[in-house]
Amino acid sequence: MGQISQAIHMVLFNPFCLLLILIGVVIGIIFGSIPGLSSTMALILFLPMSFGMDPMNGISLLIGLYLGGMSGGLISAILLKIPGTPSSIATVFDGGPMADKGEAGKAIGVGILTSFVGGLISILALMFISPYLAKVTLAFTSAEYFSIALFALTIISSLSGNSMVNGILSGFLGIALSLVGIAPIDGAIRFTFGESKLYGGFNSVVILIGIYAVTDIIRAGFERRDIDKKLAKKSYQMDSLYGIKLGDYLKRWVNIIRSALIGLSIGILPGIGGSTASLLAYTAAKNSSKHPETFGTGEVDGLIASETSNNAVIGGSLIPLITMGIPGNVATAVFLGGLTIHGISPGPLVFSKSGEYIYGIFIALIIANIFMLITERAGLRTFVRLLDIPKYYLLPIVLVCCIIGAYCNKFTVFDVYCVFIFGLIGTLFKFLKIPATPLIIGFILGNMTETNFRQALMQTGGSWSIFVTRPISLIFLLVAVFSVAMTIRKQIVNAKKGKVAEEEEEG
Repeated sequence: MGQISQAIHMVLFNPFCLLLILIGVVIGIIFGSIPGLSSTMALILFLPMSFGMDPMNGISLLIGLYLGGMSGGLISAILLKIPGTPSSIATVFDGGPMADKGEAGKAIGVGILTSFVGGLISILALMFISPYLAKVTLAFTSAEYFSIALFALTIISSLSGNSMVNGILSGFLGIALSLVGIAPIDGAIRFTFGESKLYGGFNSVVILIGIYAVTDIIRAGFERRDIDKKLAKKSYQMDSLYGIKLGDYLKRWVNIIRSALIGLSIGILPGIGGSTASLLAYTAAKNSSKHPETFGTGEVDGLIASETSNNAVIGGSLIPLITMGIPGNVATAVFLGGLTIHGISPGPLVFSKSGEYIYGIFIALIIANIFMLITERAGLRTFVRLLDIPKYYLLPIVLVCCIIGAYCNKFTVFDVYCVFIFGLIGTLFKFLKIPATPLIIGFILGNMTETNFRQALMQTGGSWSIFVTRPISLIFLLVAVFSVAMTIRKQIVNAKKGKVAEEEEEG
């Protein structure tokens, strides 16, 4: 109890610490909402600033930046159909159409509320069950990670639209792009065509900006349309504080809990990330829905699934960091640097050696989550006013932000060129009616799948039996097969229904 009371005194009764959390959340939201920037970049930029601070103050600033950055991605995902962060990919699917229908305010409000709920659930899990959950991850080897990645790749079949063939082709292209550069195991140089700048492969931020942002800018240039002013004014209208009545929101409790558990589980597993969590949660919500055809047209359940899961990753990713000293993603790796600089060594003994700071982190996370809920709602009207800006003003600004975001990623002009190349690829995909989402999924999961597949085979001397003899790995493989089978069945049923409808019209 002494450590808890000390933590409360260091955070709750420290106005400067509370101010730093608020500043961190606001800056994090800004970084998260600008395509190409992220919570990771915000953490890296402000990490040196935290060195000279009191340990709890410096850590609280980093917590605010991390949490604000994760949530901020929903703003550009909904208003501009550009994921502010990779974790917001699935938010575009239904958040963008809601904004097009004049429900931008509602979409952002629901996104803010469900981000808060997802974050809160994961923080509570971090506080109460982190030691037990962390032990489960110790049983995971390369075989389990490969099976999880393979299962995640089955999302491609669910998000392929009307043509599974086009979706699979798009997914294979994404996997092929993930193979560019130096191989993760043997260091072989692949598909670089003598270009040294490709040794490190393509960056996911560059592909996201090109496929989602530059593609839409190019299309808007061809269409020469302006934003409907009436649509923008209608966007302010909401029937409740966060765009959804409490009763309607609570009716979706199954989707909320399921998505939060998916995000929490993915967050615990190192190296997978919020993008995979949001896509898995979105697919689970779509597959369990009585009206899956409404997903992608402005379905609130799709938005809830995405934003709940990607914010639930926050607490999940901190579980292995605090209990075992293993960072789950790049952002938590930077956060780990901040902890060690202040003399806090995560691991099994962290609660006995630095318990007051760990409890302080828990309190700071809850406060940062509350600040995020309040500040994003307070700025909602300002966010929605972006729709009032004519496209001929807005799109050049967005394009400049995209270029800056691509350049700041590795500070190389080559990434800027790549952004425009992927923008042209995205435009070609739109023209040929090929979905771009499977490409993104294939790229994100391709490296993880290959690395763990090769590591698992190295452990067994080339025997594939490891994937089916380990129970957890076998379960994920069976779920992957079941997922693909169900998707194929749905495609066949829909095709038959379409054929019957055509025959009835002809008759």
